[in-house]
Amino acid sequence: MVEASELRNLSIEELQDKLGQMKKTLMQYRFQAKIGKLERQTAISETRHDIARVKTVINEMRRSKKGEAEVKS
Repeated sequence: MVEASELRNLSIEELQDKLGQMKKTLMQYRFQAKIGKLERQTAISETRHDIARVKTVINEMRRSKKGEAEVKS
């Protein structure tokens, strides 16, 4: 499980890379679940929550940068 405070220390590019890795991991977990090889059934839901957390932090960062640009002008 990834903490949001840890994610906020990363750049948007690093977060997007992490998001891509998580999506690949989720696909692997789904495949393992289909063939009956997934050991932890909660791994899928945990990964989905982590993906949502990363997307939320990315959106927060983009909005804060957008707000900063409006204040400067």
